[in-house]
Amino acid sequence: MNSLEQLVVSAQADFIAAEDAAALENAKAKYLGKTGQITEQMKGLGKLDPDARKAQGALINAAKDKIELALTMRRLALADAQMQTRLNLEAIDVSLPGRGRAKGGIHPVMRSWERVEEIFRSIGFDVADGPEIETDWTNFTALNSPENHPARSMQDTFYIDGVDTEGKPLLLRTHTSPMQVRYARTHQPPIKVIAPGRTYRVDSDATHSPMFHQVEGLWIAEDISFADLKGVYLNFVKAFFETDDLQVRFRPSYFPFTEPSAEIDIAFGSGPLKGRWLEVSGAGQVHPTVIKNFGLDPEKYIGFAFGSGLERLTMLRYGINDLRLFYEGDLRFLKQFN
Repeated sequence: MNSLEQLVVSAQADFIAAEDAAALENAKAKYLGKTGQITEQMKGLGKLDPDARKAQGALINAAKDKIELALTMRRLALADAQMQTRLNLEAIDVSLPGRGRAKGGIHPVMRSWERVEEIFRSIGFDVADGPEIETDWTNFTALNSPENHPARSMQDTFYIDGVDTEGKPLLLRTHTSPMQVRYARTHQPPIKVIAPGRTYRVDSDATHSPMFHQVEGLWIAEDISFADLKGVYLNFVKAFFETDDLQVRFRPSYFPFTEPSAEIDIAFGSGPLKGRWLEVSGAGQVHPTVIKNFGLDPEKYIGFAFGSGLERLTMLRYGINDLRLFYEGDLRFLKQFN
């Protein structure tokens, strides 16, 4: 047996003796590495004459092929052994009873969202959806809150990288009211729409969250009055809370995008909240400047808008006193609604 045959036999034995991938790589380096025995044999070819170099090179390449084949076979054997070990560890006892997959549920705020859409669709309102990343003009200026307007301080928000066409930073919308502008500029009156969605403000306590949900309502036509607003909202809260035993009142307030403006309160005639007036929405006659920004003639068209917090409505419906419970992910709390 010549030296190359002995080298092949030695390599095969070392590879078989390797019990894991790391040991196998070490054995490989001994024969095929930069300073391995086959490499050293290759380096010695330069000392031979051309004919001897050709013959010896062929023998070395043949030996190298055998060593590489032995290496590949051992790698496959180790991989198979590792897979078999894993399969044995992860074996499933098919005689055990099956574990059922639990059903998911709808979040209480999403339940309110779906309920609000259903109620307003039933009285002829469209449902609109729009971007949560807004421009300064759509979120503020078009709604009669120009730059440096004091009302902006009540809606401190989150700004993001990027600017609008006027070079002003983009922001996360502070209300769903920008959808009034977006929808009205692409539809002709009469406009009758709600826009539910996520909104953002820098605020966090038991009754406020940095991210919350609103539903915006808008009805624009030639003869829409406060009486229509009262009728629509009274119909809505009666349907939402599933009772006719409640009252609605309007308190004078201020919003830059409506004039006159009001806070809407409700009072239940029975139950644990009997007799208490509870604020549920802001509303008012759409300001003529906002009508103009819709691309409409404020001398011809008039209407109302309102904005209600979905979390607030959900808390009143289910008797929840801390808004943060909605977002803690506690299954003990959430399972009560499914």
